[in-house]
Amino acid sequence: MKTFTTRETIQQYLQQTRASDKTIGFVPTMGALHQGHLSLIEQARQINDEIVCSIFVNPSQFNDPKDLEKYPRTIEEDIKILEQSECDVLFNPAVSEIYDDNEHWHLNIGELEYLLEGKFRPGHYQGVTQVVYKLFNIVKPDVAFFGQKDYQQFLIIHKMVEELNIPVKLVMCPIRREADGLAMSSRNIHLTVEDRQHALILSKTLNWVKNNFTDSRILQLKKDAELAISREPGVELEYFEIADSDTLHPADKNTQNIVALAAAKVGNTRLIDNVVLVNGR
Repeated sequence: MKTFTTRETIQQYLQQTRASDKTIGFVPTMGALHQGHLSLIEQARQINDEIVCSIFVNPSQFNDPKDLEKYPRTIEEDIKILEQSECDVLFNPAVSEIYDDNEHWHLNIGELEYLLEGKFRPGHYQGVTQVVYKLFNIVKPDVAFFGQKDYQQFLIIHKMVEELNIPVKLVMCPIRREADGLAMSSRNIHLTVEDRQHALILSKTLNWVKNNFTDSRILQLKKDAELAISREPGVELEYFEIADSDTLHPADKNTQNIVALAAAKVGNTRLIDNVVLVNGR
């Protein structure tokens, strides 16, 4: 695996890759890698010649400085994991390599920016689009791979790609789960043994909603799910929504594509999860 820390060196290398008519698959991450990330690399490997993974803890998407400070950084372990996964290229830049001083960014993402995650993390998606736009410009991938766990993030990056006419195909990869159902996340490292048990209420409730879903019971299912999660000790529900898969507006019986999304604080750790309920595509 080749490792680059500057824009200039990785761009020079990838220029040669493109000159050889090789396709580039890109997996952007913030590190603290787990099997969920590796599943993105596996999927990238199936349809691309060269796989690039970036590790960059992006300061502009954290609205809480404490959250940025405690975000897990495990670069040495991450490098070993990437080497074992047969990743071709790691891009691991410093903040100064990505951002200039006093840089300004604002992209009109529309109402998606303010719903669900956006409501609880104001400014978060401006930071996400800012860094992904920069990474896309540096790597210029043919295909970029993102996890379904950050469902709203995928919708927003998709909108950015359309708005700015970026020539990249986006692929959303299924959520990888632990054996007990917990969605894999870099943040899971912060869960205590007790927290981890309580955290299972998210995936259990989402599965229960999926198994009991009918479009005539959406409001009741939402209420029952909110109650189940709120009753779990040590869990503070932020939202549970049964929504249109494209707009994230609340779903109704006429909605063709439906996803259920949840966010909660478990102990001191904020977790998100989702499950597709209806896919009419």
